[in-house]
Amino acid sequence: MRKFSLDALARQHLDRSRHSSSGRSATTVYGGHEHVLRQTLVALCAGTSLTEHDGPDEATLIVLRGRVRLHAGEDTWEGRTGDLLAIPPTRHSLEAVEDSVTVLTVATSSSRHSTPPSGEGIQQ
Repeated sequence: MRKFSLDALARQHLDRSRHSSSGRSATTVYGGHEHVLRQTLVALCAGTSLTEHDGPDEATLIVLRGRVRLHAGEDTWEGRTGDLLAIPPTRHSLEAVEDSVTVLTVATSSSRHSTPPSGEGIQQ
């Protein structure tokens, strides 16, 4: 069994994002290319966004800190600390309204499981 402190990772990556020219930082907490499930901690400075990209088979976003907006077509959802957003399987983008830290959980089908989901817009 492995244990992670999401709070410590959130502090670390939020600090990294503040010192990054892109205003963002991310790390895979669990899973990866060889797994169906992958969890990625993503820190974004206020005003930073992840550009529009394709949606995975199934995904959720937990807001650990701050406030974000998820855009998909004409729809927009706002998430605040403690919220869980179900990400639609369509093209979408994410905008940080405040300095924010989220945990993105992605599950891919076995047919896609050998192909890594797009990490477009995320810098480690």
